[in-house]
Amino acid sequence: EPAADRVTELEKQAASLKDQLLRKAAEFDNYKRRTEGEFAALSRFAAENLITQLLPVLDDLQRTVRSAKENPGSDALLKGAELVLAKFLKTLEGQGLKALDAAGKEFNVDYHDALMQVPRADVPPHTIVEEVEKGYQLFDKVIRHAKVIVAAPADGEGKH
Repeated sequence: EPAADRVTELEKQAASLKDQLLRKAAEFDNYKRRTEGEFAALSRFAAENLITQLLPVLDDLQRTVRSAKENPGSDALLKGAELVLAKFLKTLEGQGLKALDAAGKEFNVDYHDALMQVPRADVPPHTIVEEVEKGYQLFDKVIRHAKVIVAAPADGEGKH
């Protein structure tokens, strides 16, 4: 009978060790999934600081193109600036940058910073009537709010 007791004891130990092994394997799988997710998020936004610093350069390029379009005789400058701007935008978009469309949309504090309100009867209140500075998001995170001018009710409107 001592042999049977020994077998029973060894079977219990084996079951316990198997249970521990399964738990450790599950813990490892969870750890692996969690670290992969953290790494993906980290690498996704690793360039955020650099891209944020490049936004003023993008603004300047866009202003250069606008200025060249307004000044006759600057066709060569315009063509060159448009090529550089297109290439620069394509590179930034490839890294996850997306411009926020603001003009004509309803003001939203998650995407826009209101610089001022102007009375307007031709559009509903809280509609963006002018975009002063473009806003951008990197993947799904806003990295610069659009600076906008928002419609306010025209005099006499909205008062009862």
